[in-house]
Amino acid sequence: MTLGPDASAAEIVSAVTSMGDAEKAASARRFFKTGPGEYGEGDEFVGVRVPDLRKISRTLRGLPAPVIVDLLASGIHEVRHLALFTMTHNFTARGSDRGAWVQVYRDAVRAGRVNNWDLVDCSAADILGAWLVAAEDHGELLDWAASDDLWRRRVGIIGTYAFIRARRPDALSDVAPLVIGDRRDLVQKAFGWMLRETGERIDVEILTRYLDVHAPEMGRTALSYAVEKFSPEDRAHYRSLT
Repeated sequence: MTLGPDASAAEIVSAVTSMGDAEKAASARRFFKTGPGEYGEGDEFVGVRVPDLRKISRTLRGLPAPVIVDLLASGIHEVRHLALFTMTHNFTARGSDRGAWVQVYRDAVRAGRVNNWDLVDCSAADILGAWLVAAEDHGELLDWAASDDLWRRRVGIIGTYAFIRARRPDALSDVAPLVIGDRRDLVQKAFGWMLRETGERIDVEILTRYLDVHAPEMGRTALSYAVEKFSPEDRAHYRSLT
């Protein structure tokens, strides 16, 4: 089946399902922690690779918002992932009503449709973060980061990546106090990753100044991510502060 922007949600779901692989699906369920009590509990995978989803998403550029909303409501992880890739294409298209797409995205996060780290990471900066960079106001990210919900909080953290890419460290510096004490693994990794990107993309001195003050407050996972590109001696120094 050849898919295009006139495809229905049912046709797209059918196409994704037909591409599935049972062995890959079982591996994905383990990798994304879908067991009882795990962060991805109950999520359904059919076993389609991310590069294949990206390829399909390019054929779906221009897919209408109601169809994307239907895809985001799917219980199949890869279908939601495809919807987010396609939404990003639509958001960045020339002449796009970006504000409308951002609202679709906000609604999806609030509805629990963007509910694993890969779904957050492929969309939070490229849609919500990019919108806020253009608005020159990162205040909304603080609201997301202040949430106790794991995925909303991660949206708030990863959304700062758009500001970091724009060489603006202020969004992360304001989000940091809201998340530094959260010891959940997927918060720790996101926070440490954004700190590392600040050092890589803007100025390593911003990162070291932050660590000189705040390393003792940080969880070891976040700190390890933050200092990953440091020399062995510097990594050992900052780890000794925790």
